[in-house]
Amino acid sequence: MAIYINLNVMMAKRRIGLTELSDKVGISLANLSILKNNKARAVRFSTLDAICKALKCQPGDILEYIEDEQEAE
Repeated sequence: MAIYINLNVMMAKRRIGLTELSDKVGISLANLSILKNNKARAVRFSTLDAICKALKCQPGDILEYIEDEQEAE
């Protein structure tokens, strides 16, 4: 997949842990961990909104498009 979730980068920049972010956002540690480890296949806008509010960032700070090598050929 060409969309990457750089949640771990923003969490490190904001010096916030998974448990604290989970409490602020209101989603489970398991679901937040899936996002953090780039294993998610979809993200709800409401979840993205809550994460951006908690981390004081823009969606583009978390989501990144990197073209797959196979698609480039």
